[in-house]
Amino acid sequence: MSNTQGAEPATVERPRLEDLARKVGVSIATVSRVVNGRKGVSREVRQAVLAAMDDLGYERPDRTRSIARGQVGIIVPDLTNPIFPAIAQAVVSLLSQEDFLPVICALPGGGRSEDEYIEMLIAQETSGIIFICSAHADGQASLERYHRLSGRGIPFVLVNGDRPELGAASVSNDDAAAIRTAVQHLASLGHRNVGLAIGPHRFVPSKQKLAGFRSALAEFLDVDDAAPHIATSMFTVEGGQSAANELLDSGHTAIVCASDVMALGAVRAAQARGLRVPEDVSIVGFDDSTLMALTYPPLTTLRQPSTAIAHAAVHALVAEVAGEQGSRSPVVLASDLVVRGSTGPRAGTSARRRTPQSRQ
Repeated sequence: MSNTQGAEPATVERPRLEDLARKVGVSIATVSRVVNGRKGVSREVRQAVLAAMDDLGYERPDRTRSIARGQVGIIVPDLTNPIFPAIAQAVVSLLSQEDFLPVICALPGGGRSEDEYIEMLIAQETSGIIFICSAHADGQASLERYHRLSGRGIPFVLVNGDRPELGAASVSNDDAAAIRTAVQHLASLGHRNVGLAIGPHRFVPSKQKLAGFRSALAEFLDVDDAAPHIATSMFTVEGGQSAANELLDSGHTAIVCASDVMALGAVRAAQARGLRVPEDVSIVGFDDSTLMALTYPPLTTLRQPSTAIAHAAVHALVAEVAGEQGSRSPVVLASDLVVRGSTGPRAGTSARRRTPQSRQ
């Protein structure tokens, strides 16, 4: 019988450079350049090698952690509305791929204002800032903070709320066209009393949605006065419920909401009255936030292209940081109408028709 007492346990062999090279499909020399933080490797290959290091348990040396091109601040109004963290998450991922260190600053942030966050980022020598529907989207807010950034030469990009007077790079969803598509969809289902549940009008996205709604009522429903069909509240579940109650009281059979969160409140308002969605009232959301396909009923909504918005914003900021100043023309992206279970024919109609833009 062999004596196994005192035998040392087998050690797990540390992955070698050739293991990394084999996994990625590149040469050992290329892997060595990545590990040692040297130039001459494309961003895509370097990211693949770093991912392989993590997968195989190859501890990254400190020099691979210190090659970030700088810090970029991401200022968002809050993290409770699902669309804001969705855009921010995509921005974080893309900035990381570009070797920037992303820093999320959410408002309200323990009492910190947007101006305080900006000063903190400046003190940390930020390379740039991406503002996601922040104070720039408020038509009544001062733009002085952005003028100061421009004066200091700090690049920034505005998301969802173009302000031409700033001459800054901006990326926005085409809110007006999206609302028009929603109204067209509801009109094609036989609805004649279509209402809009929206938040405060001072915000740039709200103004665009209002313009799209007025245009759509005139074009698809021959309605010249949109005022009786607009209910204003807050961009919250409770706000959506309040606005929907106002519209239901005035006989509307279909409601377009300015956000998915408001749409959930509208569904609650309808169900509290014993109304069925969509048999008695159709409801359309805006954003296609996470889990909207899993609500009851699944929410028909306008999908805001969060990934495309993030790509355009990061591309613009990277160009600004590199000193590549183009025309800075606003980038405007289209929404898709995602038809699910919360919209249907107006009661009394026999057929359901789909607009060409709609898709499941």
